[in-house]
Amino acid sequence: MLHVPAWLHALSIASLTLGALAALLIAADLLRHKQRMGIMNVVWPVTALFGSLWVVWQYFTYGRNGRGKPPFPVQVANGALHCGSGCTLGDIVAEWIAFGFPAIAVAFGYHRWFGEKIFAVWLLDFVLAYLFGIVFQYFTIAPMRGLPLGRGIVAAIKADTASLTAWQLGMYGFMAFAYFYVFRDRLGSALPTDSVEFWFMMQIAMICGFITAYPVNGWLIRAGLKEAM
Repeated sequence: MLHVPAWLHALSIASLTLGALAALLIAADLLRHKQRMGIMNVVWPVTALFGSLWVVWQYFTYGRNGRGKPPFPVQVANGALHCGSGCTLGDIVAEWIAFGFPAIAVAFGYHRWFGEKIFAVWLLDFVLAYLFGIVFQYFTIAPMRGLPLGRGIVAAIKADTASLTAWQLGMYGFMAFAYFYVFRDRLGSALPTDSVEFWFMMQIAMICGFITAYPVNGWLIRAGLKEAM
């Protein structure tokens, strides 16, 4: 049962609404301004779900037409968002699957390995986020480098593994803080998947993931393991 302040409930709704509107704004603009790198047509609206005004600014300032070479810090940010879009989709799908089919959490170690269900769901989150991430990287790297399927997948794994792991660690860190400390200890409340508060916390967690993945993406781009965007 939720026991949260009215202001937090209202703030959660407002933040989720802003993210949805930001994603719709970018998606509508992309109908007329397709990205040179096709996968970015998915990356921008997906990451706007949590980045809202920040991602809208970055898209219209540096990413709208994909022309020219943005400053290196922006290239790194674009790379981190590219990674984050796969994480976001994977986490959304995993959370709702685990919510709709509780037995999946058991299959991923709840009761057997983990005393808390959230840890088993995080394992599912990681698996699906990783799969989405590899697909996103493949459709970025393979076309740009002209790689066949096998080599393209290997290159995608090299480009995405460290970045995605860093992103997920940032996300898990904040969600653990929110789930165990803020809601359970301070508010005496659960944080169920079907609450707006949960997805507001996930928005913040994704921003934390961006922060932890940013330096990793800078290193990957400098090392030539990930394409600059």
